[in-house]
Amino acid sequence: MQSGDEAADIRVAVDLGPRSYEIRVGSGRPADFGPYVRAALDATWAGQSCRSALVVTDEHLASLGLFEGYREALSAVGIEPSVAVLPPGEATKSLASASRLYDHLVTRKADRHLAVVAVGGGVIGDLAGFVAATYARGVPLVMVPTTLLAQVDSSVGGKVGVNHPGAKNIIGAFHQPSCVWIDTASLRTLPDRELRCGLAEVVKYGVILDGPFFEELECSVNAILAREDRILRKILARSCELKASVVSRDEREETGLRAVLNFGHTIGHAIEAVAGYDGPYQHGEAVAVGMVAEARLAERIGWIGPEVTARIERLLVRLGLPTSAPSLDAARLLEAMGRDKKNRGGRIRFVLPRSIGHVELTDAAGPDQVEAVLMSL
Repeated sequence: MQSGDEAADIRVAVDLGPRSYEIRVGSGRPADFGPYVRAALDATWAGQSCRSALVVTDEHLASLGLFEGYREALSAVGIEPSVAVLPPGEATKSLASASRLYDHLVTRKADRHLAVVAVGGGVIGDLAGFVAATYARGVPLVMVPTTLLAQVDSSVGGKVGVNHPGAKNIIGAFHQPSCVWIDTASLRTLPDRELRCGLAEVVKYGVILDGPFFEELECSVNAILAREDRILRKILARSCELKASVVSRDEREETGLRAVLNFGHTIGHAIEAVAGYDGPYQHGEAVAVGMVAEARLAERIGWIGPEVTARIERLLVRLGLPTSAPSLDAARLLEAMGRDKKNRGGRIRFVLPRSIGHVELTDAAGPDQVEAVLMSL
């Protein structure tokens, strides 16, 4: 990670050999976007000839005009954009929406030298990225995540995809972007609840990989909630750097290392499934509850003391996140967890903390211990 003065952009390298790219984290410099994208595209075979782009966004961002500056910046560097505006919400992440974007590209007679530019949250990034991965067997992708959750999670690592009516994220691919542009200015209009949901993933990075970063978050809660650009740039860049360090060693989930990113998600995903994906818990809120529950599970198998769980819970509460889900049935949660992709030989596997800053994948927790934790949610 490179940084200059306090107002300077921070650059994070994602080292993936020939698929390497850079994440740029800044505050309110839309004029720099065009030259940044042009340079990133010029570093690739398909991007060198890129003179057009499809900007994909949603109706909410379009109403705020947040994509206009990006469209103008692309035109200024010789990349003529067209825009596809889609409805907001998880229902948009579908094969039907992908087909709509394919129709747009075919009508334009787009070839492999067109870039797809995803301006939005995780739904837009996943959908547009999936279209970029599959149209003409792959076209350049530029990620412009506008929510905190997308900025620290889904925009980094190359996972793209859409939902099937029977399963979330079941149709997808790995497709790394040419570059990622993160602007903290996009967070100024983000609802408080959406900001908090992103912060759950930020806390997760501290627990799984970086104890000093977790401590820094504990000391910076007020500045974070006040959305101070300086601290936002710092925590965004560090979160991206930590995820990039994992992705660069396990790009396609082939070694198991990338599983550490799922701390809080085994129980968190079960909470989403049981409560309903349009229910009372958004993803970050479910993950926050899951982190506390999985820390309690680590207590039960003797890996950590209660003070570690208390510290995690205290930070989440200060950030305005839930740490319990008392209305959900433990048996249904256990059933949902039985379908987790990390499971092996019929045993549920969890990513559990050994300390703040270190986690391990394990199936050491027995059914009775898991059920006891779920009963205490």
